[in-house]
Amino acid sequence: MSATRILPTRSSLGRRVRQRAAPPEPPSLPDLTTYYDALFRAYGPQHWWPGRTRFEVIVGAILTQSTSWKNVELAIGNLRRGKLLSPLAVERVSLPRLSRLIRSYGYFRQKARKLKAFVDFLRQNYQGSLDKLFATPPTTLRKQLLAVHGIGPETADSILLYAGSHPVFVVDAYARRILERHNLAHGKHSYDEIQQLFHRNLPLNAPFFNEYHALIVHTGKHFCRKRQPDCAHCPLQPFLPPSAEPRP
Repeated sequence: MSATRILPTRSSLGRRVRQRAAPPEPPSLPDLTTYYDALFRAYGPQHWWPGRTRFEVIVGAILTQSTSWKNVELAIGNLRRGKLLSPLAVERVSLPRLSRLIRSYGYFRQKARKLKAFVDFLRQNYQGSLDKLFATPPTTLRKQLLAVHGIGPETADSILLYAGSHPVFVVDAYARRILERHNLAHGKHSYDEIQQLFHRNLPLNAPFFNEYHALIVHTGKHFCRKRQPDCAHCPLQPFLPPSAEPRP
């Protein structure tokens, strides 16, 4: 499976122009589709995000902040058994009970308040309707989501992409780590700057971004780990600069 290649070209300058020093920008990537092709050949489709409904995806995006997906699955299982996987049910349940049901990991009280904040936003602005929510232009909706308590760029983009099917690339710790190890980004680059690397160099297509991000998550978990990376067996090893190879 190969993505359509939509890559920028550079026009040559006839003369040199003296310019002021500008802040460092992420490099223009020569062909991010080759990374995607290598990962897809190695892993195949990931069937991600695991969620039965759009609201369940949103709940997972909020709960997965600063914790493992295993813990999120336990919390979502509790909410399902409690029949609390709808906006109206989360709005009506008491905060103490909601906190108890998701206490499979730390920060459960803060996460309960974040879930409450989202469903309150949904009711106040969209009469509790996810259809109305996702009919909003993604740029406008992203700004609105970022104003909701507890929703940052990664969570907002996860909601837009996985629940709303909007072509927005999710930049998580795995994506940043892979790009930095391949000398395609560095620690000073912001979330939005790294996101633009993907938006500028890839087709703006929601299913494609969905699959690509899922493949990156798999790579980050199993190969491009924070400690003891397994570069030798990683499908992206052929693209790794020699200077970035881990020392034995």
